[in-house]
Amino acid sequence: MDHEARIRILQNAVRSNHLDGALLVYSRNILYYTGTAQPSYLAVLPDDYALFVRSGIEFARREAAIDPGRIKEERKLAHVFRELFAGKKEAVKKIATELDVVTAEQFADMKRTFTGCDFVNVAPLTQEQRKTKDSGEIEKTRQACDAIHRGHEAVLATLREGITELELSAAVENAHRLAGHEGIFFIRLPDFFMSRGPISSGDNLFKISGVVYTITGVGLSPSVPAGPSRKKIAPGEPVIVDIPTLVDGYHADQTRTYCLGKAPAAVRSLYGDLKAVADHLIDRMKPGVRCSELYRMAVDKAEKLGRAGHFLNFGQGKRSRLIGHGIGLELNEPPVVAEYEQGELDEGCLIALDMHMMDEAEGVVKLEDMILVKNGGNEILTKSPRELIEV
Repeated sequence: MDHEARIRILQNAVRSNHLDGALLVYSRNILYYTGTAQPSYLAVLPDDYALFVRSGIEFARREAAIDPGRIKEERKLAHVFRELFAGKKEAVKKIATELDVVTAEQFADMKRTFTGCDFVNVAPLTQEQRKTKDSGEIEKTRQACDAIHRGHEAVLATLREGITELELSAAVENAHRLAGHEGIFFIRLPDFFMSRGPISSGDNLFKISGVVYTITGVGLSPSVPAGPSRKKIAPGEPVIVDIPTLVDGYHADQTRTYCLGKAPAAVRSLYGDLKAVADHLIDRMKPGVRCSELYRMAVDKAEKLGRAGHFLNFGQGKRSRLIGHGIGLELNEPPVVAEYEQGELDEGCLIALDMHMMDEAEGVVKLEDMILVKNGGNEILTKSPRELIEV
């Protein structure tokens, strides 16, 4: 789908929701609708639109995939208002903007500029539109999956006795970058941090930091308490690598569990049952299925395998209520596959199916794959072997 068509879909949503317009400032939305991520305002009216570039106008003109006549250089929101909104016959009463990501300062500027106007959150409209991926988005995601597989290959080449988590992470990150990873990921949360991605081994797997809702690793210091540490990896220890990639704007998210040498029998059994739960779900992730139903299917399967106490366990009586999430221009997007999420999967959704098991006496294992939901049968986009990998 071309970018102009995406803008037309948003214009239809503006009309159907009786809005006077939408004002977008978030880089991921600007990229989705125009093809550039230069700092800009994208103003979308029911019958008009324009991209007002605050800085980087020459980049924007080269990159944007919209009508060049719609691209203007403008830093001041008041001028945007005068050019696109002030000439309307009726007063501007309701504008949708990204209330979940704009700063208080940005919002105050909007309130001063659009005097007497009500603001509503545009995120439900843009996230619903972005939830299903077109063929171009899927192709970029495949490239991100290629890059993440290079990280897996780096683990096979690097993991050895005495190496630290940090050294292993550096090898994975280097392989990702050489394969085209853009060196960043996007999470729709203020003040979010987690190093370049969780990586952990041995006893560190049982230490769950509060900064990420997953197996986190402990990090290098209290400044960023997640990701790899300087702990040396010992033979027989499970090692979990969960470092995402971003290629041409689209993310890949994959987790694999490794073991230096032969894995203990209890860890092999734990991983086998985790993979059985994942395989069970992949066959049942169909358009129209509620996210809460998938969660219940996963829990039921774990119970039948005798793993009710281990499945999604964080230790000390805590448990995850999430088994997956949408992924695309952001690392975590709707739909969220969780216990209380009533949304449904759609044809063309991309889901990162993300689950773990923790036996507090034996170890921790994790498996995460990218699933493209299709009516004719789902496709696993991640390429690395899905078995417990002994190195």
